[in-house]
Amino acid sequence: MLQLMKNIGYVIYRIWFYVLVAVPIFLFFPFLLLLTLSESTYPQFFWTARNLWARPILYGMGCFPKIVREQRMVKGKSYMLVANHTSMLDIMLMLVVSRNPFVFVGKKELVKIPIFGFFYKRVCIMVDRDDVRSRTGVYRRAQRRLDQGLSICIFPEGGVPDEGVILDQFKDGAFKMAIAHKIPIVPMTFYDNKKRFSFTFLSGGPGRIRAKVHPFFETGILSAEDTSTLREEVRNVILKELIDPSV
Repeated sequence: MLQLMKNIGYVIYRIWFYVLVAVPIFLFFPFLLLLTLSESTYPQFFWTARNLWARPILYGMGCFPKIVREQRMVKGKSYMLVANHTSMLDIMLMLVVSRNPFVFVGKKELVKIPIFGFFYKRVCIMVDRDDVRSRTGVYRRAQRRLDQGLSICIFPEGGVPDEGVILDQFKDGAFKMAIAHKIPIVPMTFYDNKKRFSFTFLSGGPGRIRAKVHPFFETGILSAEDTSTLREEVRNVILKELIDPSV
């Protein structure tokens, strides 16, 4: 009986999440649509998504952010934001962590998510990981966004790791792009999102969600040959923090 009650609670909690995701989009749909008609209004779209969508979702779920910053981003400067990926809350938490407007690079499959997918395809850089032309096109589209003063966000594991894996191997894309465009990499550790809202249906619950922004990795003097070294150095920073949290 106790387990049944827990399962009912999990279901209600999960339904509540999707309600919180959908309601702001419905409420502000005309305004959001207007802000996606031109790339020049993306900073305003980002502000809206950060403050009127991501924050209400996290606080509405009872997931209160605690953010520790070892280094702060400079307003108006472009960065490559990377973090471990275990939950849909990662999207909302990333929006809350970064005050600098950024564009997500993500899988084209996310377009299929009702409501969310409509705006995702309009404002994010989509990539088909099985299509070489799609992966190449990401660099061109990212350069245009960087030229506009925006940052880029990639979850370098390329997906959610299998159960029991603390941190999956990183793909090269984020690090190649950072080196090619000479922008600093901002590593972040998200500690609690899987516990709060994992991809396992009957799981989750409210509580603190912690994030740590680590010292940045500069790429100005690096070349393409340094990609694998940079990739592993960044991964090791996040992995060490997941194994032995300091927050």
